[in-house]
Amino acid sequence: MSLTRNESKTLYAIIRHNVRTYISAGVVDVIQGKLNAEATVKQFELCQSSEDRHEGWRYFLEQTEIKPGTNLAEATMMRQKELELRESQALIHPEPPSFRHN
Repeated sequence: MSLTRNESKTLYAIIRHNVRTYISAGVVDVIQGKLNAEATVKQFELCQSSEDRHEGWRYFLEQTEIKPGTNLAEATMMRQKELELRESQALIHPEPPSFRHN
């Protein structure tokens, strides 16, 4: 699998969330490069206890502008602001519904 130059430079936030309760535990790491970020998620999953996974805790990647090494509490607040900005933009400029014809 070949990544573009852009994908190797892209920053990803790793988010811990609960699929049962929809609670977010926030940003647990910020990684540069898609392959590095995916490998880090796999490491988190390998280190995760079966009880923790059974309770619904999972990890996912999200592209971000947050820099690696940022304090995790600060990164979580920055991510929340990014989400709020995206939501407010979506309310101002909603995308038209897409219709698929079969």
